[in-house]
Amino acid sequence: MQQHADRSVAAELHQKKLLALMMAMFFAFGFCTVLVDTLIPKLKAMFSLSYAEVMLTQFCFFGAYFIVSAPAGWLLGRIGYLRGITVGLLVMAAGALGFTPAAAHGTYPGFLAALFILASGVTLVQVAANPLTAMLGHPAHAPSRLTLAQAFNSLATMVGPLFGSALILSHVTSLPDPSGVGEAALAQLRRTEAKVFELPFFGVALLLLALALVCWALRRWAPPPRAHLAGSYSRVLTNRRLVMGAVGLFTYVGAEVSIGSSIANYLMQGSVLGVAARTAGALVSIYWGLAMVGRFCGAAVLRLVPAGLLLTVCALVAGTLAVVTGLSAGVFAAATVLAIGLFNSIMFPTIFALAIETLGEDTAEASGVLCLAIVGGAVVPLLTGLAADRFGLGHALVVPALCYIWIAAFGMSAFTENARRRAAAPA
Repeated sequence: MQQHADRSVAAELHQKKLLALMMAMFFAFGFCTVLVDTLIPKLKAMFSLSYAEVMLTQFCFFGAYFIVSAPAGWLLGRIGYLRGITVGLLVMAAGALGFTPAAAHGTYPGFLAALFILASGVTLVQVAANPLTAMLGHPAHAPSRLTLAQAFNSLATMVGPLFGSALILSHVTSLPDPSGVGEAALAQLRRTEAKVFELPFFGVALLLLALALVCWALRRWAPPPRAHLAGSYSRVLTNRRLVMGAVGLFTYVGAEVSIGSSIANYLMQGSVLGVAARTAGALVSIYWGLAMVGRFCGAAVLRLVPAGLLLTVCALVAGTLAVVTGLSAGVFAAATVLAIGLFNSIMFPTIFALAIETLGEDTAEASGVLCLAIVGGAVVPLLTGLAADRFGLGHALVVPALCYIWIAAFGMSAFTENARRRAAAPA
């Protein structure tokens, strides 16, 4: 009896420590993800890119989710959550180190390749971290736990723009026309400008390697995922809630990345604030900081308010703010676009938790499907960039605004379904 009690206490302690480690994981991949936003003004200037062309950074980064998510779910079924996270962190470190040869060659495809490798590691970590966090406690509090984890993700996305603006955006200059200086001289200028990427990403790689060592040391503490069964992916795709949630994640990530990627260039416009790139990059931290505040508050609110209902309200407000931003100018437009971060705050973890809520043993495969849907961060920003090139950056915000409509519909559907289930349950 005493031995059983001791094992229960030890298991609970391990669970708490693992939950703290998951908070660190969410911080790590949030920091790496948001650094892509700070690269955009620099790469746009270095290579004289259009909005659509520079959004290829997000296409390569989030395209990795589409390619890697399903294999990641398969891998986790065989090696376990923490071993999978360890592999993901090592791949992330390799991607961060890839910025050194990309800078040495000064070519845009080199940076895109490094981003793809970095994102492949992020995908593996995220496919493992979301369901593991949901499992570390009472099932009814999974949305709250995931929202708290996302708050640490938002802390990283608030710190990341400050880091990037100080070390990457402090020297953003448009390079001269090739006809005036020649291709060889222009290539040398690009290599010189690109050196600014090397030190920050080398430091990121070292931190990722340290986290990988910690995860490997604690690998036996995590609960094992269910063994992979052939055909289980096709089975979970018959679940209406999961499919709606996957589309919801597609649209949410697409909207969030579109707005986060555009804010710096939007604030730099004369019709808005007309600030320098470094200042605009630092202001992006307000957007992510509001998301952090919203997630810490949301972790508490979700214990009192039905998750589907809160998701619906937040999506409707975020969509309204995006439309208002596109129709406004000056400080008001800057304030409304930054305020979207507050209402984005609870969306990812809430959509994720609602989508897997009824799947039980199929949770690992469902996590792979949901992370596959993060490819929305590749598709929607590209559409937003094409719209920005044609209609202007402000008017292009109608693209993410449309995404929020679907998210609101999913939230209301989940809220209604859960209310029916509670009403039908025996007293």
